[in-house]
Formats: sequence, structure tokens, C-alpha cells
Amino acid sequence: MRSLRFISAETLVSHPQLAQESLDHVAYNLYPLLFKASYLLEQAEVTRAVLSHWPLEEFRLAVLLGPNTDHPEDLRDRACAACLEACMQGLADHVLQSRSNRLRVADFTGIQDVQVQQCPCGRALGRWGRTKVLARICCQLQGQPCTARRPIEVFTDLFVTEGNFDIVVQALKPAGPAPLQVCCPSLRADSLSPGQLLQVLGLAGPSKLRKLEVVHNVRLHAGHVQQLLAQVGFPQLTSLTLPTKAFDAPPACAPTPEGEDPLLNSIAWELSQMNKLTELSVAFSTLTGKIQTLLSPLKTPLRVLDLANCALNHEDMSFLADCKHTAHLEVLDLSGHNLVHLYPATFFRLLSQAAQTLRVLTLEECNITDNHIGMMILGLSPCGQLQEFKFLGNPLSASALQRLFAALCELPRLRHIEFPVPKDCYPEGTTYPQDELSVSTFDQQKYDMIAEDLRAVLLRANREDIQASTPLFGSFDPDIHETSNELGTFLLQAFKTALENFSRALEQME
Repeated sequence: MRSLRFISAETLVSHPQLAQESLDHVAYNLYPLLFKASYLLEQAEVTRAVLSHWPLEEFRLAVLLGPNTDHPEDLRDRACAACLEACMQGLADHVLQSRSNRLRVADFTGIQDVQVQQCPCGRALGRWGRTKVLARICCQLQGQPCTARRPIEVFTDLFVTEGNFDIVVQALKPAGPAPLQVCCPSLRADSLSPGQLLQVLGLAGPSKLRKLEVVHNVRLHAGHVQQLLAQVGFPQLTSLTLPTKAFDAPPACAPTPEGEDPLLNSIAWELSQMNKLTELSVAFSTLTGKIQTLLSPLKTPLRVLDLANCALNHEDMSFLADCKHTAHLEVLDLSGHNLVHLYPATFFRLLSQAAQTLRVLTLEECNITDNHIGMMILGLSPCGQLQEFKFLGNPLSASALQRLFAALCELPRLRHIEFPVPKDCYPEGTTYPQDELSVSTFDQQKYDMIAEDLRAVLLRANREDIQASTPLFGSFDPDIHETSNELGTFLLQAFKTALENFSRALEQME
């Protein structure tokens, strides 16, 4: 329930002109209320004015938008473009107007990007957009006279691509004194060259970086990864994501006579120096027989591990089942491996070891069939902490899914299931794994009937709290959604370059 103070704040910000004229006469401890009220009502001009007058030492967006005693609603999932742009422009006004020298920290982290925006305008400003807006404001303020004794530290989660690379570099590397100092606790990089990645990391302050995501169209091989980890150094890093094929050998690298992989050994050693690393994602890298070399040197047990489509073998699975990380795992992705058919005992031993901590399990395209359902039920039954189970792309019938759903109802913390389109809905003879065309060619009416039957299983078990869905092409990714146009352009350019190289090779052969 809203407090009388918050209701009063809403009433004031509902009259934007009056609110802006009254700010100089408002008690300092009421500014957080006015800010949240203006954000809630999407009064962007008031939001900007509140920031420009901000009288406190710290402005932390996630704290201000989170639930509190005056207003229990959580607004952190509202990435409202109008309000967020107003926040950043208000910060610029604060610097230019020099109303107060008290503000020391402006923290714009903690916003949750979701698929459906609840703000009135419905227009989101994602992480890439927030990065570009803030970088532009920092650049505009460079060279401006600044009366503050030291710059304001501005914390933000950077998302850098080719499209905003230049302005981000300029914001991170001002030519002279600047009133805003960008601090980067997390960084996501896409569509950059290895050289651009190294440059932006060097400027972003790697000694304080806690999360690094290098994804999709950053073309790295093992030599780049070794260079990145050895030259830059990330002593505070807790989470690392590397792109597809990041552990492939460089073109000129020949294997040693003993079959050792010196680059992998060096990468593993560098990772072992990161004493705070607890999250590692290396999906779509070929790591056959290499998991023990990669993970055994790590000093801190991993809580998050993504090994999707890494071509693991029995040796790898045996190590995972018994290693020190397994009993601490909270999030595990082993998609793309024929686990239950090839390594049943090892896989279920791994589940048993992780059962007390595992919250999210992803087993997409693992060739789990109707014959495996009994074993899956036994393997999952000890996982009492499991909150999400995703198993898209497996050839399961409607009857097998009903058996599995009935068992999943017994997991007390389970809240989210992503299940495949039943194979009953596809033409006879459909093969797995499916391509994008075949996965979307199914009997929608039959699927709707089966999905309703599965929801009935949940209702009969009094598990209305479980949300079950079938996102055909995976869960919503706000970062990919926001930069899809740029990624498409990047891929077309890469394809054009590949064709040109191929043509030149043919000409040389002739």
C-alpha cells in the first residue's frame, strides 16, 4: 500500500510546472519519493528536473526504483526510454548548472530489461541504447568548465558494438579533465574485432570489472582468449562469457607431438588466477576431452556453468560428475549432448551431486526420448531447489510429457518450464535435431490441445504457480532484440567478405 507521503509526491508531480518550481523548497529526504513518483507516472520533465536539483551525495537508480515502505511496487523492470533519457540528461544539467557539489556517485545499473514494458509509453531503452545515450552526454560535457573538486563517478553496464564503439571510446578516454567518470562493473561486447575489444577493455577499467560477456560476432580463437586474459587481467571478475569457437586453435598453431594444448593450459592458468570467478559460459566451443584441463585449476567453485554444444565425451562427463564445482552449481546448461543415451549413469550422478543447489537446468536438444522419461523422473526427483527446467528440442510425445509434468509438480520450488512441441504435432518421420524451418512446421491446433492438457496436469496438482511455455527459438534476449539490425548487417558483411576471399582463392588456383 502506498504511504500518504508517496500519494502526496504523486499529486505534486502530476502538475509538472508546479513540481519543477517547488524543487528548491522541498526537503532533501523527499527527493527519492519525488523521483520514483515521476518515474512511475512517466513525467519525464519532472524526472529530469529532480536530477538536475539532486541534493544528496548518491543517486542509485535501482535502489530508488525498488520496493520500499512508501511504495512497495518494484519499478526496476521498467526500462522506460523517456524516463531513462531524462535521468541522464538531468545529470548533465546538474553538472552544467553547478547547483551543488555534493553529488559524488550516479549509479545507473540494476535495470532489468524485459520483453513487455509496463510503462505508459511502452518504449524501452535497452542496455545498448543506455550506453550510447550516456556516452554521448559524457562526450558533450568534456571540455565544459567544472566547479566540482572531483568528477562524479557514473556506474553503468556497458554494451559496446561496432555501432557505438567510437563514442564509447571517446567517453572512456577524455582528452582532458571531465566532470563525469564512467565506471564499468559489467561489459557486453558484440560485433567488434579482437583489437577493438582489447581497446575498450583497457579503457573500461578491467581491474574493477565484475562481469564480462563477449558474444556472437566477436571472432576470437584460443590465441586471442589467452592474450586477452594474460595482458588485461581481471582480478575482480565473477562472471565470464566467451563467444562461439573461442577455444579453437589459431590458424598457424600446430599441435604438440605429445598431444598437449599449451594455449588451453595457459588459459586455464589465467582463469585460476581469478579468485572470484563463479560463472563461466563457453557454449558452442569444441572442448572434447578438455574439461578437466580447463576447470580443475579453478580455485573457486563455479555456481554457473554453460557447456552447451561443446561436444563433451565420457571423460568430460566423468570429471563433471565428481569435480569440486558440481556440489555448488546453481545454473547448468548441457544442451546439445546425448546425455541420457550415451552417459546415463554419469549424468545422473552429476544431477545427484548438484541436487542440493541446482536452480536452473537446461537440456535442450539432448535427444531425450519417451524411453528416457522414467530415468529423467528419477534423476530430477532429488532436485528440490530447482526453479527452472528447459528442455526444448527433444523428441517427446504428449503422453511422455504428461508423465514428466506430473513428476515435476513434486518439485516445490519449480516455477518455470520450457517444453518442446510434442513430436505428435510434427509429420511422421521428422528428424532431430530440427532446423529452424522444420521446428516451426507443426500442427498448431494439436499443440494447443496438448498444451491445455499439460496445464490441466499442473492445475490438478495445485501448481498454478508453474508457468509452462514453448518458445520455439529460445527465450527472449533483450540485448539481441535491441541490436538485431546491426547484427544482421554485420553478418551480411562477413558473408560478403567470405565470398570475396573464396573468389580470390579460386582465381589463384586457376
